[in-house]
Amino acid sequence: MNQPETPLAGRRIALLVAPMYRDEEVFEPLTVLRARGASVTVLGLDGAAVPGKLGGTIEPDGRIVDARPDDFDAVIIPGGQAPERLRLDAATLAFVREFARRGAPIAAICHGPQVLISADLLRGRRATCYEGIRDDVKLAGARYEDAPVVIDGNLITSRTPDDLPPFHDAITAALAASPRP
Repeated sequence: MNQPETPLAGRRIALLVAPMYRDEEVFEPLTVLRARGASVTVLGLDGAAVPGKLGGTIEPDGRIVDARPDDFDAVIIPGGQAPERLRLDAATLAFVREFARRGAPIAAICHGPQVLISADLLRGRRATCYEGIRDDVKLAGARYEDAPVVIDGNLITSRTPDDLPPFHDAITAALAASPRP
C-alpha cells in the first residue's frame, strides 16, 4: 500500500490569529498543510479563544509574544479584521520581521499584508491583497499585482479565500525548496 505523500514532513509553520480573522483563511491552511505533513502552530495575542469573522472559534496553541521565530520554518498571516489588531502589536511585528531577516517564507492573504505594511516589509516587493487595501499596499512601496498568488522571494501573498488552493501550493513549494532545519 502506498503511503500518502507528505512534502512538508518535519516543517513547522506559525499561523497568527486575532479576533475576527477570516475563518476559512485559518481553518483551510490548518487542514491542508497538516495533511501535507506540516506541524502548524496557532499563535494568538493572548491565550484566550479567538472568534472568527464568520462564527468559528479557535484556541491558540500559544502567544505570539512567547514564541521564538527560530522554532518555525514559515509564518502565515490570515485576513479578515485580525490584521488590524496584529499590526498594532510590537511582538507580532518583531516576530514577522525575523522571518524576513532569515529569508524564511512569509505568507499573507486578504488583509494579512496590513501586518507587512506595519512591519515595513513591502517596499520594493511585488504583492497582492484584498482589493480594499490595494492602495495601502502600493503606498507602502509594493508593486501591486492582481493575481491569485504573487511570489517575490520569500514573500507569498494572495487576495481572497477563493485563492486558497494556489496559496497552499505556493507555501508548500516554498518550504519544499528551502533547506531543511
